[in-house]
Amino acid sequence: MTEPAKRAIPGYTLHRTLGRGNTSLVWLATDPQGRDVALKLPHEETLRAQEAAERFGNEVRLTLKFRHPHMVEGYAGQAFGPEAFLTIRYYPDGALNEQLARISSRRLPPAAAMRLLADVASALAYLHHLGAVHQDLKTHNIYVDETGRAALGDLGNTYFVAQGGQVSGSPYYMAPEIYHGESSSAASDVYSLGILMYELLAGERPYQGHTYEELMVAHMTRFPAPLTHLNPAVSRPVSRLAGLALAKRPGERPSADAIRRALLRDLGETPQDEVYENSGAPAEPEMGKTTPVGRHGPVQSRTPRPEPEARPEPPKGGGWNPFKRRK
Repeated sequence: MTEPAKRAIPGYTLHRTLGRGNTSLVWLATDPQGRDVALKLPHEETLRAQEAAERFGNEVRLTLKFRHPHMVEGYAGQAFGPEAFLTIRYYPDGALNEQLARISSRRLPPAAAMRLLADVASALAYLHHLGAVHQDLKTHNIYVDETGRAALGDLGNTYFVAQGGQVSGSPYYMAPEIYHGESSSAASDVYSLGILMYELLAGERPYQGHTYEELMVAHMTRFPAPLTHLNPAVSRPVSRLAGLALAKRPGERPSADAIRRALLRDLGETPQDEVYENSGAPAEPEMGKTTPVGRHGPVQSRTPRPEPEARPEPPKGGGWNPFKRRK
């Protein structure tokens, strides 16, 4: 895949590349206000392929539309065409997966992990309140600022349930019903949150595998040990909700807000009700009028096996990796 030219964006100064995503190249840039920002420029291949272009356009429009303290803030952008771009808040330490890779134990202190999880659960509860699903919750799409607070980003696969969208996900985090080819829902986001709870509080994901098929069998048939057995610092209420989040049946999973409340209680805080109407985003009925995916009308929900955003990494020490890593 060839890289797009370092094209000029009026008012912006590009400095260096920060990373490569599935649809775009990310630059560190200075915006017209003098802020350091992360600037996403779509690949040339993205602009030529309708589905990829619509995914990038979807990310631009929803990032600029949603406003929540624990979602990555979007500053400016253009959704489609040769001048398409998106600027968002710049996080100097990178995504959470990069930060974890710099820790030898790959495990955060319990309080720090619960704080991040509570922030992510808050962002998911906001999306679900608006009738949207994220579809790709994972450490690659979570960013942490200098105060230790988290923000959820990368909304290219996000869509409104009432309108339908293309099913997607990452195999390590996908709910059993997604492996079955069913549509995404708030419950499938909660399942991904349950995986993340194990990853941050126990130090590893609950299901392992080197191929898509191995992971599918694990997610559909196996049950992890309670979090309290893996990390005694985790309370029974949080451990119980993490286990319920990984229920095989979507209807048995708790809400993202219930998980947020339990995590805050573990941190010694009294959970407050989220006030979504003051978050800067329109209320649900108006949001539902926005087409989140395509320029040519809503994309219909599909049932075949989803295209994963990230494939399993090879086992430590090397080894054959049958998956092409996308992010």
